[in-house]
Amino acid sequence: MELSDAAAIEEWTQAQARVIALVADLPAADVARRVPACPDWTVHDLVAHVVGVDADVLSGDEADDHNSGWTQAQVDARAGRGIGALIEEWHGLTEPLRAWMAEHGTRPMGDVVMHEQDLRGALGTPGAHDTPAMAQLRDRFAARVADAVAEAGLPPIALVGSTWRTGPEDAEVVLTASDFDLARAVQSRRSADQLRAWTTRGDVGRYLACFETLGPLPARPLSDGATSSPG
Repeated sequence: MELSDAAAIEEWTQAQARVIALVADLPAADVARRVPACPDWTVHDLVAHVVGVDADVLSGDEADDHNSGWTQAQVDARAGRGIGALIEEWHGLTEPLRAWMAEHGTRPMGDVVMHEQDLRGALGTPGAHDTPAMAQLRDRFAARVADAVAEAGLPPIALVGSTWRTGPEDAEVVLTASDFDLARAVQSRRSADQLRAWTTRGDVGRYLACFETLGPLPARPLSDGATSSPG
């Protein structure tokens, strides 16, 4: 699935609103929670990063590889600000970033959509599993996994959800899970044990590194606040 720029900008706007609703009234203990998908960061840190990405994009300070030094600088620069101040800063970026995306492309959408789910996992508040933005990210990152499989010289793998699939019918290795879990798996947001549990044909072991599209797989299973289920 590929969204038009106008549709992607609306998806970014809706995701921003959902994240703000998630964190606006959090008690201090929840703001200080560690985020399982980003274990070096708290909820506050992750919100600071999401806001910081948009600020840096608008200022022209966007690292090509979104490296850890660049992202940590966003967190460190906002360490002394409360969630309310971060939200206020983000609101001020909304219309300028929408205009920027209309002219330059919609890369910022992916960051907020992925991190929305990371926040939901930390807070135990599932939602927004079936958005067009998540479907687009699923397709894009599934293509990255397929490219990594090919580069590794492995036979194609099949990922089979309830309404979505990719890969050949006769694939030697098949993973079967929910559409959402597969979307998160190809974004390096599911553990090796989860991938093994969803393997309904063959041995996924040789393919695990191909799922590291955004870094190492998490050491522990992730659910983003929801119960993982097949099909």
